[in-house]
Amino acid sequence: MGNARIIPANPDAIFLPFQERWIKDDSRLKLMEKSRQIGISWSTAYKAAERTAMVGQKWDQWVSSRDDLQARLFIEDCKLFANILAIAAEDLGERVIDEKTKLTAYVLEFASGKRIHSMSSNPDAQAGKRGGRILDEFALHPDPRKLWSIAYPGITWGGSMEIISTHRGSHNFFNQLIREVREHNNPKNISLHRVTLQDALDSGFLWKLQKALPKEHEVHEMDEAAYFDFIKAGCADEESFLQEYMCEPADDDSAFLEYDLIASCEYGEKDIWEVDLAESKRRGAQLFAGLDIGRKKDLTVLWVLEKLGDVLYTRAIIELRNMPKPDQEKVIWPILSLLDRACFDNTGLGIGWTDDAQKAFGQYRIEGVTFTGPTKEALAYPVRGAMEDKKLRIPYKPEIRADLRAVTKVTTTAGNIRFTAERSENGHADRFWALALAVHAASNGAAGPAYTPMRLKWL
Repeated sequence: MGNARIIPANPDAIFLPFQERWIKDDSRLKLMEKSRQIGISWSTAYKAAERTAMVGQKWDQWVSSRDDLQARLFIEDCKLFANILAIAAEDLGERVIDEKTKLTAYVLEFASGKRIHSMSSNPDAQAGKRGGRILDEFALHPDPRKLWSIAYPGITWGGSMEIISTHRGSHNFFNQLIREVREHNNPKNISLHRVTLQDALDSGFLWKLQKALPKEHEVHEMDEAAYFDFIKAGCADEESFLQEYMCEPADDDSAFLEYDLIASCEYGEKDIWEVDLAESKRRGAQLFAGLDIGRKKDLTVLWVLEKLGDVLYTRAIIELRNMPKPDQEKVIWPILSLLDRACFDNTGLGIGWTDDAQKAFGQYRIEGVTFTGPTKEALAYPVRGAMEDKKLRIPYKPEIRADLRAVTKVTTTAGNIRFTAERSENGHADRFWALALAVHAASNGAAGPAYTPMRLKWL
């Protein structure tokens, strides 16, 4: 950690070389394949403010961000640069941009009479608007192909379209655009930029970051190699690190669940998914759960679903590690007493768990499922089917995504299907199998005996 830091070629410049190249590129279509948190959206805001403020500017700018928070932050960055450049600009706040649909945007108006409209990810907000387009975190939009299709016609009469994103799976339309450039003679004439975490560090990014952070921040003790390892260690797994920071899309051909499929089932940023299970039960909720058993290397995971109509909503995920069975039971048994039905991993350690739970709660309410090749197949496909049918809602957490992505389907030489998952510090796809068991419990649990609260001896 005593190694000399890499200092930018021009330490007094506001922007690093890769940011400056992006800003100075005036191509009609340009695309940035990037690492997370390296200042590309920030430098894009500078260019948007400068361009919109130009005397004689003909076009407004229409910005599509990942969510409402990012939409507001983009306008704040534009305001910052307007002040730095001494450009007159007025924050008009949140405005309705479509009376019919009541879609809104955060609006910044310049003395030129032109505006920057920053909005969240609804593709329909781009329809019928003329002017420049900035599509931030493009791959993370619910339907990137639709967003492109609606946004692109808006630059027919002038303006440019800028696409900025990290990857989200090899099948995502964002990666298809990049492959068109690299492998198919660039038919759309896109100007492609690529900046990995390593590229940013080699340009002096860490030096800039250390200048911006408080002196007591741990990053001040690091050189580039240490910072690289620090970021990598914080990721859920190797695949997540390569995708989020090294511009390598996760391989959707090898994984059982595609990134876009997982993301399509995740709760929104403002959705509250965790609930008081006891209160929900008093209101008559149908609750089901799956329990995957672990002790030392693997997690014990209890995944609780509420069934509303034909949709399964995640309501709680309990994760336990390195706890003796009696201590785990003190956490899990009270929750089991609220459930209509639960399915247990009845393999290895799970056999004892299943026996004890059936004695406490009855054989109907607790089903033991022995993990075999055919059983795993029977559990896995309903999860994917529920996702494809939009009948399953799950929270967004990096560790959950990593577990769901970890499961792969392998066909053996004998023609048998086998589901596998690499073991990591994150577990052994424990969350996936807990979810699969919960889905199975819900599919078989609608006609069970009435719920009756149980008083347990340790409560």
